[in-house]
Amino acid sequence: MTQNFLLATDMIDFHHMAIQHKAQQLFTAAMNDVEKTSVAYAFVRDEIPHSFDCNARVITAKASDVLIHQTGICHAKANLLAALLRSQAIPSGFCFQHLTLADDDSLGYCVHAYNAVYLKNRWIRLDARGNKAGVEAQFSLTEPILAFPNRLEYDEYDWPGIYTNPHQPTMQMLEKAGCLQDIIDNIPDTLHEKPDLLG
Repeated sequence: MTQNFLLATDMIDFHHMAIQHKAQQLFTAAMNDVEKTSVAYAFVRDEIPHSFDCNARVITAKASDVLIHQTGICHAKANLLAALLRSQAIPSGFCFQHLTLADDDSLGYCVHAYNAVYLKNRWIRLDARGNKAGVEAQFSLTEPILAFPNRLEYDEYDWPGIYTNPHQPTMQMLEKAGCLQDIIDNIPDTLHEKPDLLG
């Protein structure tokens, strides 16, 4: 059931030396999977600034680039967290939300990404978007504490299920983008793929 959530891919390139080196820094042999996940989550959430929070000049997508350049949007940061965890044989996937691109719907909507991680025989959801005022995601083994709760006054909702891979249209957009404005102008707002798991 979880084997595909352990694979290295072009975007989740955990065999890259930068990720292998960071894994050696973050994890010890004495740590269990919950401890490793908590440490990796805190690192990606707090030490890798979201591209819009730091006005990034470089746009990243694949996990190794996020680590090397120390920035990424939610999708890219989710790639890095998945790569760090898969490097430790911890099954990791992706979940998606339909959210406003701005605080309101004046700029339209986007696909937001966060992670699902298989721990203690169940999937938990973790959002490493990066905390700021009004955005406070947390590590929890029980109820997900995500960066952006869906708001009834807007067309915000979760796409059901867990995906093995990142959202390909967003990955393609990020690889073409040259600046943050390109992301604002071109980030996808819909999801057509079917989930790999319905959990």
